[in-house]
Amino acid sequence: MGTKQERAERLPKKIYETELFRLQGELVKLQEWVKVEGTRVIVVFEGRDAAGKGSTIKRVAEYLNPRLARIAALPAPTERQRGQWYFQRYIEQFPASGEIVLFDRSWYNRAGVERVMGFCTKAEYMRFLHQCPIFERLLIEDGILLRKYWFSVSDHEQEQRFRSRMQDPMRRWKLSPMDLESVSRWEEYSRAKDEMFLHTDIPEAPWYVVDSEDKRRARINMIAHLLSTIPYHEVQRVPLSLPPRPPSSGYQRTPLDMQTFVPDHAGTLPVAKK
Repeated sequence: MGTKQERAERLPKKIYETELFRLQGELVKLQEWVKVEGTRVIVVFEGRDAAGKGSTIKRVAEYLNPRLARIAALPAPTERQRGQWYFQRYIEQFPASGEIVLFDRSWYNRAGVERVMGFCTKAEYMRFLHQCPIFERLLIEDGILLRKYWFSVSDHEQEQRFRSRMQDPMRRWKLSPMDLESVSRWEEYSRAKDEMFLHTDIPEAPWYVVDSEDKRRARINMIAHLLSTIPYHEVQRVPLSLPPRPPSSGYQRTPLDMQTFVPDHAGTLPVAKK
């Protein structure tokens, strides 16, 4: 187990918010470039439980068009999917031309939680380590831009975040028995991650490690790096203009008392003092 350490210094909120907004503007430019060029982008988010993957994905996708940039967070496989080739259900989520897919965990489940928790056989695990680099090289050969990020957090910081979630009724849903199991299996997950990197950190699709002791820094660093690895540029957009409203043709609005409106709950709130 790692030794107890002080929490990482947080990036000041004002600096964080200013730079995050700037980077999100660049992500919008990237999305437009992907659309025009017909590029396909896959971004894989992996790492420890409570390492900040989900919150980073949320910031990446915040201003993107959900029709072009999708989040893929697959549930446990169905009985039918268990009888398929392992990678098959992930391929169904892959982007078409002009799309971005953000994988909130991915096919690397087999090298992590499935390996540690015994949800796959040793033969299935070894087959994955052999096939995964071949699989990813095929994706890249076909023109897909694949980026893989591992969010790294210390055991002490992870425990602090777990405790915080347990005490917060709005975030307790983020915790599952499987998440808590990762505390007692810290070293097993560490060994599984090292073995995974040994086999899948390939030149064509390297792993990029994100230090996530401070979530603000992690989000900024991850987004900035992603943008730096793709040769996008601002594309010319079709100019838009708001057309003039045509004169009335005699339409009469339905009387308000014939419609059912939601109650004005906002009107019952105390008025804030100016």
